[in-house]
Amino acid sequence: MAGLLNRCRRKHRSLEWTSRTPRRWCPSVDYRGAPWAYFHSSPWSRTDGVFRALTESRVQTPWIEAFRRKQREGQDSSNESQSPKAPADRKLEPKRMSDSYHSVVLPLAQDPWLLDTYLNSSGHIRLGTIFMDLDALSGVVAYKHTGDDVTTVTAAVDRIAIKRPLTEICDLELSGQVTYATGRSSMEVSLQVAKASKEEKRPAKEDIVMTCGFTMVSLDPGTKKPVPINPIKAETEEEQRLYEAGEHNSKIRKESSQKSLLKTSPNDEESDLIHAMWQRQLQYHDPNDPVRQPDNVFFMDGTRVQTAAIMQPQYRNRHQFMIFGGFLLKQTFELAFCCAAAFSHSRPVFVSLDPSDFKHPVPVGSVLYLTATVVYTDPPIVGSASGDNSNSNAEYTRVQVRVDSKVRDVEHGDVKPTGQFNYTFTVPRDIKVMPRTYTEFMMYIDARRRAQRVLESIQEGMSESAERVTE
Repeated sequence: MAGLLNRCRRKHRSLEWTSRTPRRWCPSVDYRGAPWAYFHSSPWSRTDGVFRALTESRVQTPWIEAFRRKQREGQDSSNESQSPKAPADRKLEPKRMSDSYHSVVLPLAQDPWLLDTYLNSSGHIRLGTIFMDLDALSGVVAYKHTGDDVTTVTAAVDRIAIKRPLTEICDLELSGQVTYATGRSSMEVSLQVAKASKEEKRPAKEDIVMTCGFTMVSLDPGTKKPVPINPIKAETEEEQRLYEAGEHNSKIRKESSQKSLLKTSPNDEESDLIHAMWQRQLQYHDPNDPVRQPDNVFFMDGTRVQTAAIMQPQYRNRHQFMIFGGFLLKQTFELAFCCAAAFSHSRPVFVSLDPSDFKHPVPVGSVLYLTATVVYTDPPIVGSASGDNSNSNAEYTRVQVRVDSKVRDVEHGDVKPTGQFNYTFTVPRDIKVMPRTYTEFMMYIDARRRAQRVLESIQEGMSESAERVTE
């Protein structure tokens, strides 16, 4: 084999033999008498679902090196207390928004092998894969603002919304910057996905297909406690608008946390709704009552879809021993899609990822459990302005799917909740979900509140596309 390669190199100097350039065997070609033709050169485009320009920023050390270092130090992967601490003399003067701006172009229309990892079976872009890229980009943006002296993690996804349907294969530009930071430990990163411009300029408004916001939190690498970061200063009217929007979002998050159903009971309107739905269930099961459960009404516990998987190091974050948040977004989105499809027996159309939280990190090597449940449908079965909706014959139904994640170690010890992810779809059917336990009623009310907040934001000027965008 070595002699063959040497003859190939001497006869064809143009053939570049490197470990980073894969070769493919072409069975349709007659290679007899041409041994050098056994090798074919093609660009290196392999990816784990995150574009390589972002992967290089996310993972900077091979897993085997990090693993062996941990073994030498006797360091537990879930306890990084031996990590160096953030320096006490960090400069925390205000920074401009533009200092953190970062963009990458996905050459999907130019590179079919890269496109291969971004397409689904219908020939459309996989949104879950784009979500992975967006989370990776939010990390790049955050570290441009904070520097490498701190550990920055994803705390929440405020919203991912489709602005215009992506129905064609084209190059995409992903861009973003820090738009809100007061000097405390958290910051808001605003991102967008747009059709890439042929000229080197920022995308036009009509080319933007998706917008989103991430909340990132900076921690001391050693203690894992929140640390202050540089505040943001707005210099233009547009930057001031973005800053005020971030301030508004922060206020909404705090108010929602204070009114959480874990802290307060349902209000009077919500209590009346729960009572009305409970009464409706009694009617369904009362043989003396003419009201029967309609064919388009299903109980919440029958909509659940669950998965379990071991978390492998290929999906780790830049700190080596925890799973990359974008991977969790991709997994939860695709499970939510499957849940909505199984519930409706139709192909769901993605509308938005509504405010979702990363509660705890997911360690490499742990077992991740995901549970998707249809928790709310709109129009609801009861409780709308039009009264009884059980026979509304709506052409489309908005379906909200909640995905809860938790982890255990391989030995199945203690379980720990790690996040809650809320996805909204539309389905071309009139179909309703009904809770029947107290826990399910709380999930229903929580989802209803979220739907109302989204409606309020739309009425304030945010637009959503009703055109088809699937998984």
